[in-house]
Amino acid sequence: MTELRVYLPINDLQPQFAAYLATPTRARGYPPYEGQNSLIIEVAPALSIHRIVDLALKETPDLEPGILFTERNFGLLELHADNPDDLDKAGKAILKGIGAKSTDQLAPKVLFHDIIDDLSDQHAIILNRSRDASILVPGVSLLIYEIAPALFACVAANEAERASPEAVINDVQMMGASGRIFMSGTHQEMEKARDAITATLEAVKGRRG
Repeated sequence: MTELRVYLPINDLQPQFAAYLATPTRARGYPPYEGQNSLIIEVAPALSIHRIVDLALKETPDLEPGILFTERNFGLLELHADNPDDLDKAGKAILKGIGAKSTDQLAPKVLFHDIIDDLSDQHAIILNRSRDASILVPGVSLLIYEIAPALFACVAANEAERASPEAVINDVQMMGASGRIFMSGTHQEMEKARDAITATLEAVKGRRG
């Protein structure tokens, strides 16, 4: 029995987030590009993700898988394409194949968020040692946002960048027990990004875990 945990279409990948997904630590398969569209899925048990890949690529062979990853408990897949209709077709095949609806996914849960103004240099240095995206610099405002399940950090980061394109994505942690976003810029930009994330998550329909 396959449990659908996350079924996440992301339209119009923004420049920074697309570049983040295309880094070697993320895109173990084909890297996505700005303006493409993405479908990200998480299931349990972990190895059931291979049935998901099979269903998607046999239905729409031209899709490109960017991430195929199995954690201890969960399996993750990211697919992308220029045409969102191709992803929709593959998504329907996946849902039919596992006997699920998109709303069977878990509803995202906001665990924490904060904006830290005038970031100190010591704080920036220690955060830069573990970041996967752009460098943090002292003096900026830092938005931190934590979500569960972790993969919802993907759509949250993309929509935050869309709402506040001058902001910098410093890190997106999309695997594990929870997802985390680190963005920096002016305080006003961080407020816009935070509000976009919150609105995006509130619009997702799913079951309570």
